[in-house]
Amino acid sequence: NMKKIQMVDLKGQYQNIKTEIDAKLQEVVVSTAFINGQEVKKFQKELENYLDVKHVIPCGNGTDALQIAMMALGLKSGDEVITVDFTFAATVEVIALLGLTPVLVDVEPDTFNIDIDSLQKAITPKTKAIVPVHLFGQAANMDAIMKIAKENNLFIIEDTAQAIGADFIFKNGKTQKVGTIGTVGTTSFFPSKNLGAYGDGGAIFTNDDDLAVKLRSIVNHGMSTKRYYYDKIGVNSRLDSLQAAVLRIKLPHLDAYATARQKVAAYYDKAFANCDKIRTPKRSTFSTHVFHQYTIVVKDINRDELHEFLKENDIPNAIYYPVPLHTQVAYKDFKFDPKSLTTTINLCKEVLSLPMHTEMCEEQLEYITSKILEFIE
Repeated sequence: NMKKIQMVDLKGQYQNIKTEIDAKLQEVVVSTAFINGQEVKKFQKELENYLDVKHVIPCGNGTDALQIAMMALGLKSGDEVITVDFTFAATVEVIALLGLTPVLVDVEPDTFNIDIDSLQKAITPKTKAIVPVHLFGQAANMDAIMKIAKENNLFIIEDTAQAIGADFIFKNGKTQKVGTIGTVGTTSFFPSKNLGAYGDGGAIFTNDDDLAVKLRSIVNHGMSTKRYYYDKIGVNSRLDSLQAAVLRIKLPHLDAYATARQKVAAYYDKAFANCDKIRTPKRSTFSTHVFHQYTIVVKDINRDELHEFLKENDIPNAIYYPVPLHTQVAYKDFKFDPKSLTTTINLCKEVLSLPMHTEMCEEQLEYITSKILEFIE
């Protein structure tokens, strides 16, 4: 009798680390150091070591991480920030929230990451920053993005919410963890992420000492090193000790989790290899892929019908993302040009994300892939 298929199986993952988690949570509760306790400080150090980055600044969630990064860079009203149309709303939301101007560009049809030509064309004298989103677990082309940023004197804010642990491979063969390459990197520890907490959480990364000081101040109400003295307007955004404790236990497993996900991806790849109506996710030569999502693009079949068919057969699946950001009511005042966003418009009609997590078994994969092929044939 096959185990029920989940989009993300957090329960199964918990079972494998239950003893450690239960003991650690109990320890935090007994310590009553719920805010900025030892667990947070230890997690920060361990994540700095893992990412090989000078500064990790934990915060409340991934959306806050992006907002705080933009605040620390001192971006002003009217400054343009370029990001992609094909992403989760948070990326654009914080730009608009801070009174900055979001400029949306298209993505590559096969990697789903920022299209370099579109990025190049979107730069104006008002452009101040680029937010590449490392979508679904694979890095955007940071070699090209860094070059463009240097030539135009722009900040790079890497949105690493879906790709923590992925390696970017530079042209010279050197590798670096995504999120540590640009001016500043951000991530989310939302429970379903590759490194997920048991609630909300996020972090900001940088190798810039001065920027780190600003970031640490902003997450804590803009307080200077002296308590109750405020040097700038800040926010209240922190990772709590219970979440940090969970993340500390999961961090040493992160690479093994990625390997488990890559195995699932390889199974899917092979199953769909001879099916010309399904395009499997392309792997970039310059990045490892940690498969936060495994997203197929369907051709000549009705994606929405496939979505429903799978649901009827107890196969969870999701559409990331069904609606381009440039068409959303919330952003209608920004007057985006749909002619420059055709890939995104098409992808929103053709993408489907399949179950992808660390606890999947072959029996489930066999069932999922055979049902998809049955629908197509």
